[in-house]
Amino acid sequence: MSDHTYKFGVAMSCGGCSGAIDRVLKKLDGVKSHEVSLEKQEALVVAEPGLDYETVLRTIKKTGKTVKTGEADGESKSIDLPEAA
Repeated sequence: MSDHTYKFGVAMSCGGCSGAIDRVLKKLDGVKSHEVSLEKQEALVVAEPGLDYETVLRTIKKTGKTVKTGEADGESKSIDLPEAA
């Protein structure tokens, strides 16, 4: 299995916003590399095969930032998370 590339459009207004996302992605197991761009308003994540889209999305949302769009391996994905049981 190959790595996954996830891209999220995230509303960020300052360096603190992008820094918060950067910090949570650094701690997330399975993230091979990531890039958070305040200018582009996006977070790009290269993940190991075992790290799914939903886990990365949930991690970014925990920062309190608004996720506007999501992509997994070039395919548009929902940014709505199912309620935790």
